Amino acid sequence: MNTIIERITEAIKDILIGLIKSCLDNMFTSVNEQVGTIAGQVGQTPQGWNAGIFNLIQNISQTVIVPIAGLIITFVLCYELITMVTQKNNFHEFETYNIFLWIFKAYVAIYLVTNTFNITMVIRKNDRDLPLYFHSTNSVCHHDQ
Repeated sequence: MNTIIERITEAIKDILIGLIKSCLDNMFTSVNEQVGTIAGQVGQTPQGWNAGIFNLIQNISQTVIVPIAGLIITFVLCYELITMVTQKNNFHEFETYNIFLWIFKAYVAIYLVTNTFNITMVIRKNDRDLPLYFHSTNSVCHHDQ
């Protein structure tokens, strides 16, 4: 009697293990296919994905955001220059180092604001070149450099 129960238990266990393995294999295959599809879409450049929206964002960046940032930088730099001059007793106790430091700060701020869109596009371009590693060696997205 005990061997019959063991055989029935083994048969049920084998059936369940087979079902679970086939379900997991189907699930992993489906996930790998979907990851491959998503990787193809994510790997596109912004211009390749939707050129109209890319051009709109670039136009907004150059015609709206850069002028507003320029006004803010102008205000901050003028305030800093006025504060620097008044703290040093109207140039009586003034060092040329402070003027060079102020010019350097202005140059860096203006450079970063005028090239913000280009900097973000370079970061995005280099971000899509990163390798993807998955545990499965037969994954659609697996590649080595």
